[in-house]
Order: sequence, then C-alpha cells, then structure tokens
Amino acid sequence: MEKILLHCCCAPCSAPIIEWMLSNNMAPTLFFFNLNIYPAGEYQKRKEECIRYAASLGVEFIDGDYDHDAWLEQIRGLEDEPERGLRCLECFKIRLAATARLASGRGFSTFTTTLAGSRWKSFAQIVEAGRWAASPVEGVQFWEKDWKKGGLTERRKVLLQENNFYNQLYCGCEFSIRK
Repeated sequence: MEKILLHCCCAPCSAPIIEWMLSNNMAPTLFFFNLNIYPAGEYQKRKEECIRYAASLGVEFIDGDYDHDAWLEQIRGLEDEPERGLRCLECFKIRLAATARLASGRGFSTFTTTLAGSRWKSFAQIVEAGRWAASPVEGVQFWEKDWKKGGLTERRKVLLQENNFYNQLYCGCEFSIRK
C-alpha cells in the first residue's frame, strides 16, 4: 500500500477522498492543520468529526497545532481580500508548507489535501500552494489531484448523510463568514 499524507480540513470533504484512497490501495494518514478556522469551537467540531471518521476506518490521525492568532499575523493585510483571492492562497501555503514538512519528517514521499475537493476553493490556487510548499522539501511531492472529479462530489453528499457529519456552511476563517 502506498502511504499518503492527507491534509484534511473537515470530515465531509475528507470522507470520499479517504474512501477512494483505501479502495485504490493507498494508506492515508490524516493531518488536521487548520489555524484559519474560527472560532475555536468551530475548529473543535471539525477536528472531532475528522477524528471520529478516521477512527471508524482505522486510519491514523495527526493533530496539528491550533494557533489562530499566528495565522492572523501571517495573513495580515489580506483581510479584505475576496474569497479565492490572495488571502486564500496565503492560507493554503501556510497549511500545505506544514504538511510538506511533516511529510518529510514522517517518511512520506507524497502529500495532498482535501481542500482540492471543496467547491469553495480554487483548484489552481491549491496546486500553486502545494507546489510551492513541496519545492523546498527534498524527497516530497505534492499530488495535484482534483478531488471534485470522478464522482467524489456526489459521494461526499452520500457520506455526509450516512455518517451524520457536522456540515459547516463556510470555509473556516472569520473573513469567509461575512461573505
């Protein structure tokens, strides 16, 4: 089985991707690293749903640190950017850089992200951020898979209901709430 480090943002987006990987002879390890999620209670709900789903499948879960204040500092000046603007690109870079470093430290040669399965996000930005994150990390590559294709968006809807997942209605940061 091929080992893949999967940056995950929430259970509804993760579930069809994990299911696909497992059925395609891949062993995903989930990495929940989402400093952008606001408020802390929202972050906790999303994390707990990912933990619950990973445990039900026997998939390893790695919990990243949550420091929303550090994220705010890193995106300072981009608060008024629109969704899919420069703030989102910077946010992806922050999260995927941490994923690439963890991949290297844990012996993964490949990482990808469930962000590429979200209807709210720009796939081109995710690919740009993933390539950028992988470039300084020797022996690690970003898997540029568009997780919205191949029936996975439809499967997401089914798994959402079957697992009774908490389904958020915004990307995660306070700036996406107001839109």
